[in-house]
Amino acid sequence: MSDIAWQPVYWDRVGEGLVWIGLTLLAYMLFRNLQQRLNGNPLINPVLLASAVIIGLMMLSGRDYDHYNDGGQWLLWILGPATVSLAIPLYLNFRQVRSVARPMFVALLAGSLTAVLSAVLIGMALGASPETISSLAPKSVTTPIAMGIADQIGGIPALAAVFVIFTGAIGAVFGSWIFNALGIKDPRARGFAMGIAAHGIGTARAFQVSWEAGTFSGVAMTLNGIITALLLPVIWLLFS
Repeated sequence: MSDIAWQPVYWDRVGEGLVWIGLTLLAYMLFRNLQQRLNGNPLINPVLLASAVIIGLMMLSGRDYDHYNDGGQWLLWILGPATVSLAIPLYLNFRQVRSVARPMFVALLAGSLTAVLSAVLIGMALGASPETISSLAPKSVTTPIAMGIADQIGGIPALAAVFVIFTGAIGAVFGSWIFNALGIKDPRARGFAMGIAAHGIGTARAFQVSWEAGTFSGVAMTLNGIITALLLPVIWLLFS
């Protein structure tokens, strides 16, 4: 009897979750169209603005994250194949990437270390709880990897996902301005830095700027995800 009573409730929640996903995609497409009309203005970031709209609607309707996640888990599943597809531009531009492999490796180590240490030190300085700091540490890798790392080191996967999205959105909005202010003009360097700091959202922004920047951003995002997933849990275990 409990199973019979449970199933309709479960599927009702899944249906509601899918409605929220539909609203998310609609909001994203509307803001994406607006961004294109404004010549790619980074301030009109469709991920950030669509998220803000959905959060506002959920607060007004009294719904919580669980209601959204019942449908949102399907989008989370798609993130894996979407991330793997970034290997295509790497394959098409492999010679160009290989020609700068040594400086890329140095930049990767420096960027990965900076991303983790800055997150941890800022969290500690602000008096964040250990669970929050553990969730914040993998903020610069793509969402599925960050959630897995957070789960291993004592963080909260859902909170890690929030930090990841926020980090990516900030990088996508302000990244180009920071590069211009620092006089960084090489699209390879700009793309690689964007991929390390702002993962998938930053990579999407880099592809909007140029194919070359997007390629190096995708490489950086992939390598940063791998090295962070391999090393961060080990380092966390040694120093915790």
